[in-house]
Amino acid sequence: MLISTRGRYALRVLLDLAENQTDGYIAMKKVAERQGLSLKYIERIMPVLSKNNYVVGVHGKGGGYRLAREPQDYKVGEILRLAEGDLAPVACLGCGAEPCDRAETCKTLPMWTEFHRMVNNYFDGITLADLMK
Repeated sequence: MLISTRGRYALRVLLDLAENQTDGYIAMKKVAERQGLSLKYIERIMPVLSKNNYVVGVHGKGGGYRLAREPQDYKVGEILRLAEGDLAPVACLGCGAEPCDRAETCKTLPMWTEFHRMVNNYFDGITLADLMK
């Protein structure tokens, strides 16, 4: 399993917004500068975060983004699944995957299933508030 740039950036942007939430709406240019990230890449991630109610955005002068909820209400797992689409270690466990014709006899499936469960439980046990500490 490899977390992509998209997943890592989404997490870093939301964490930056959490750490600076007292500043109100924050321009992504400031986040990009603080985090050393590509503004163009961040601008491709923000619509997904906004559409899924992770952030609230305001256009125009003084505009930017802020978190839609409190930092303790954001699980790292949900952020990564939104950005990545899935955290499945193998294709047959991915969201919307066709049932594997070998599932009944696959000796490795229980191992992958348990690993998938462990990864999701681990990331779902961490919030933005935890990362701020």
